[in-house]
Amino acid sequence: MTLKKNYIRPLDLRHGSVDLSHGGGGRAMVQLIGDVFACAFDNEWLRRGDDGAVLPAPAPGERLVMATDAHVVSPLFFPGGDIGCLCVHGTINDVAVMGARPLYLAASFILEEGFPLAGLARIVASMAAAAQAAGVPVVTGDTKVVEKGKGDGIFITTTGIGALPSGRELSGANARPGDAVIVSGTLGDHGMAIMAQRENLAFDSAIRSDTAALHGLVAAALAAVPRIGVLRDPTRGGLAATLNEIAQQSGVGIVLDEAAIPVDPQVAAACEFLGLDPLNIANEGKLVAICPADEADALVAALRGHPLGTRAARIGEVVADTHRFVQMKTALGGRRMVDWLAGEQLPRIC
Repeated sequence: MTLKKNYIRPLDLRHGSVDLSHGGGGRAMVQLIGDVFACAFDNEWLRRGDDGAVLPAPAPGERLVMATDAHVVSPLFFPGGDIGCLCVHGTINDVAVMGARPLYLAASFILEEGFPLAGLARIVASMAAAAQAAGVPVVTGDTKVVEKGKGDGIFITTTGIGALPSGRELSGANARPGDAVIVSGTLGDHGMAIMAQRENLAFDSAIRSDTAALHGLVAAALAAVPRIGVLRDPTRGGLAATLNEIAQQSGVGIVLDEAAIPVDPQVAAACEFLGLDPLNIANEGKLVAICPADEADALVAALRGHPLGTRAARIGEVVADTHRFVQMKTALGGRRMVDWLAGEQLPRIC
């Protein structure tokens, strides 16, 4: 058999796997980048093949917002999503809750020797689809390969850049006594989808991750209520961690109404079965908003008018409290502390 001159064997994306040469800087790495990453993420900046992307400046008066996330979720594929769309959504959301318009993403991959190319291609395709749907392209990236046993399949770090309009200042330090606390939907969906998949738990209907890009929901919220002071996405540590962070930053207390907090019945049942608190469970497609009380109804209505906010609810209020406690009025009429998560409840959740 005669091989053509300069013949390069195609990647076996069905049965092949990552090897060390794919991170060695040679022809194999160029082929992996071209056949898996560049073709999926294709855009004018990636096509140039430079070490970085030269990007247009934002509009006059706008400032830049940057956020970065490392993603180590296990399992890699779960009901409602996978590590690919999750890393795109998570970084877009971190930019969006600062009040910025997400513009661009960068992605860095650490691959373990032996990782199936079919799995890699599936993850990259999911990332590309999520980025395209959000209108936020991946414009630069990097790939490294580590020896078998020195990683765990794949780790992905994504960085996002967005443009923040002049005069808009969202911060966890902006909560004031009397403000209303609002969530955009049911809590705990993502974390319990991961746990159910990991532990092979079966329920009457599958629990699905809520992973989603929230910049459209944020835009709708800010258009309806420009005086929103705080926006956060309650990811690791769930609502409890997010509200404790805000209480510490703002020097206030927060009181929640247990009966008002939306939790899907399947998630509540799974949490009860596992002895977990839904307030500590990660979310990847929900917002926490704090705004003046007289605009709370308008904000809830705006959120419910968006497909990602149909279960939005007012769940509590900000109070004066030098101890900066987060508390909850229970369904039995008492109160309990809503504290930071102690230890690692759900490892490798995002």
